[in-house]
Amino acid sequence: MSERTRARAALTTLVALTALTATACDSSTHEPDEAPPTPRTGPTASHPPTPEPPPPSAADGTDPDACTDGDCEITVTEPMTLHFPAPGGSGRATLSVTEVGPNKIEYVVKSGNNSSRGAATGPDQGCLTYLREHGSGNSCSTLDHTRPSPRPDTVVIQATTSTDGAMLLHIVSP
Repeated sequence: MSERTRARAALTTLVALTALTATACDSSTHEPDEAPPTPRTGPTASHPPTPEPPPPSAADGTDPDACTDGDCEITVTEPMTLHFPAPGGSGRATLSVTEVGPNKIEYVVKSGNNSSRGAATGPDQGCLTYLREHGSGNSCSTLDHTRPSPRPDTVVIQATTSTDGAMLLHIVSP
């Protein structure tokens, strides 16, 4: 093959490859099988964040005197001390709320020689205290605002946090 024939063959190949490349890159000559992905952007309208719903209203409001019989549901917004019947008829028990704020609660319960502390921090957190004539127990974790069930020979205390700085307090006697 002569030099001239090789040059012509190379030029023909180059022209053919250029034409194929141009055709493959030219999107106007082909219909795509699928629409190109639409870029994701944030919403165009400004929407304020949805506010968290307030905790349910307490059946006894904010009245600490509602707890004197050992059966109440109140909202507590500041430190206070409550007195109610101790389990087993052994006098009076005392619940002292020492701190309450947005997503934070702390309290101490005393009955006879027994005492128990409860503290919780964070949304939907709370403590359950089981007060018995000869002892007490305490557990703090994620809780809802549902009233606890009564237990035989036990005063059940449940305190839950809220974002608005109020504590929902239940005292349930047998």
